[in-house]
Amino acid sequence: MQHYDILENKRYVLFFIAIAYLFSIAVRMYWPIYFGDNEAMIVSGQLMINTNDGYYFASAARDMLNGVSQEDVQRGSAYGVSEGLVLLTVYLTKITPFSLETIILYLPAVVSSLIVVPIVLTGKLMGHTFLGFMAALLGAITWSYYNRTMIGYYDTDMFSVLMQFMIFYSFLRLVYKKDIKSIVMAAFFITLYPYFYAQGMSIVFVVFMGTVAYLLGEYMGILKIKETQHFHENKHILFGSIILLSIILMIAIPVEIRLILFILGLIALIKIDIPQKYLLYMSVVAFIGFLIFGNILQILYTQIMVYLTKGTASTGLHYYGVVQTVREAGSIPMATVANRISGSSIGLLLSLVGYILLVMKHRPFIIALPLIGVGLFAYIGGLRFTVYAVPIAALSVVYLFYTVGEYFNNKKLQIIIISLATLGMLYPNIKHVVGYKVPTVLNKAEVSDLDKLKNIASPHDYTLAWWDYGYPIWYYSDTNTLIDGGKHTKDNFIISTILQTSSSDLAANLSRLAVETYIDSNYSIVSKTLFDDLNESSEDISFLLSELESPTYQLPEKTRDIYLYLPYKMMNIFPTVMLFGNLDLKTGNPIRKTSFFPTVAIANDKGILRFNNGIYFDTTKGEIALGKQTELIKYFITTQNTNDGKIQLQSQLYHMNGNYVVVYLKSYRRFVIMDMKTFFSTYVQMFMLGKYDKNLFELVVSSPYSRIYKVKK
Repeated sequence: MQHYDILENKRYVLFFIAIAYLFSIAVRMYWPIYFGDNEAMIVSGQLMINTNDGYYFASAARDMLNGVSQEDVQRGSAYGVSEGLVLLTVYLTKITPFSLETIILYLPAVVSSLIVVPIVLTGKLMGHTFLGFMAALLGAITWSYYNRTMIGYYDTDMFSVLMQFMIFYSFLRLVYKKDIKSIVMAAFFITLYPYFYAQGMSIVFVVFMGTVAYLLGEYMGILKIKETQHFHENKHILFGSIILLSIILMIAIPVEIRLILFILGLIALIKIDIPQKYLLYMSVVAFIGFLIFGNILQILYTQIMVYLTKGTASTGLHYYGVVQTVREAGSIPMATVANRISGSSIGLLLSLVGYILLVMKHRPFIIALPLIGVGLFAYIGGLRFTVYAVPIAALSVVYLFYTVGEYFNNKKLQIIIISLATLGMLYPNIKHVVGYKVPTVLNKAEVSDLDKLKNIASPHDYTLAWWDYGYPIWYYSDTNTLIDGGKHTKDNFIISTILQTSSSDLAANLSRLAVETYIDSNYSIVSKTLFDDLNESSEDISFLLSELESPTYQLPEKTRDIYLYLPYKMMNIFPTVMLFGNLDLKTGNPIRKTSFFPTVAIANDKGILRFNNGIYFDTTKGEIALGKQTELIKYFITTQNTNDGKIQLQSQLYHMNGNYVVVYLKSYRRFVIMDMKTFFSTYVQMFMLGKYDKNLFELVVSSPYSRIYKVKK
């Protein structure tokens, strides 16, 4: 390592951190520069964000800035206005000249790029600051980390890996340095982490247990370590670190109590010469306390089961589970895992080889194994897990390049090899950044529709829509929702039923019953209140739903207005939406087979249309070919939007006994093929065709992007 001594100077460390940070920011600037002149993505003079969940935190920040309390506005899920991200956003908006829209757009890049700090410092800890620098360049923009921290991705993900790796660095530093500073640093970041990304605490627990095992192994002489200090003269640090960090990790105990105990323990560790025997006893008790009051088993079991459990979610009745439809929570190909962790399959292979070499030469890095394991768990658990392995994978692969360079006894040549090889790893990741042109959550016209609703509705009113649109509805219409990105379990059944029922009375009555029940039950899960007591037989639930089809059904007293939000974008996910309501809740089995295929015509051969999903439509015979199966068409309908927000219809009857309908949405140049019952659903009739019962609904907003109806009941 003598070749790199000059690079270990403090000024070089700060220089490397600054360059890596600016590089990370510069790469992330590609997205706003590319879309900077796209007027459809700009509202209030600023690009909008590109993640739905971001509007949850943005809504809370806006309300705090406007002095609106949770009691004033009851949202559809836990309205966490005390979240670290929300408070940070509020303070930055107050103390900087930037608008809230600008803060939420750029904050992800500003915060997440700080990941270069612990990566460079980890390299310095090893005595390889230059390697830490090269790893920081790679880790800061690797595929999955970029995706979840790009400009516009306003979410707590900007903290998830950053603070996780700062905690890891603190543990690693404790192993190397055996000092009080490392304990305090670890405690500081562990205390902060739940306020910014509580979901990641389970990984912290596992890494901590690995660190304790490693320290004990070193102390007992099981591990033969050359590069770390031994415990001959600082055994009090070993037991003190276990005691103090165990206290901090007892998350079931109020944070104020934990901090007081930590400070008192820290003072005692520094000022009092406690006999080793008592320190040993205290560390055992503290660690057991951590295992009990850290809620470890419960947290690990819950998080693992969320991602491993398949089929309908069942608690008496069987409701369709959202995890089954969320891509980031489902199993993915190993090639995708590799791309997201290292940028390519060969990159992941090199990283794993590098990690093995790293552990062989620097054994303390064995405590990073949970981070690698969680990343690979993505093969089963879904996309979101890959990101945790990114920093350690970056360090590992660059260490591999360093190991190769060691065979050449030439400092300049070693640096060239490391640099060129790292550039080779950077290439597929930067290529991904250039190609990853995700749009904003909504476009300007969609925001305009919600803004019109805001001018009509009260902040106490409810807008019923699919959960994907919950948070944007909060932010732009300032109304409440029944389901959203954080509350989408049993009540998905209710919204799905409203959207797919062919009964206008059921849609209107269930909307009113659901909202009033939600409010009257102190914002409890509506389906639990309405249906769980009827689980003796599925006929009881069916009977209740059939009663709701009656125009004379006795509804609760109206306390506020209710609106139905039917967006064009939902067309692509409508088959998924229907899954949640098309259920026999007693068995979890589908009630009927549904068909809904949005598609585009790609060829016309003598009246036979071929669609991009492989379906054929014979316009002369009125038949469609679904694979080897031929079905009769009853209606072929053409719709066209007019400038005044209305919909013009043209209908052609093919076969009275036909089971399918083809709708050509001329304004969108799209076709939708569906079964007859789906054709009469709320969404198809009220959005696609503009047909509705004027005694039950009032059209209040109409555009090609969305149609919003007020429920009159």
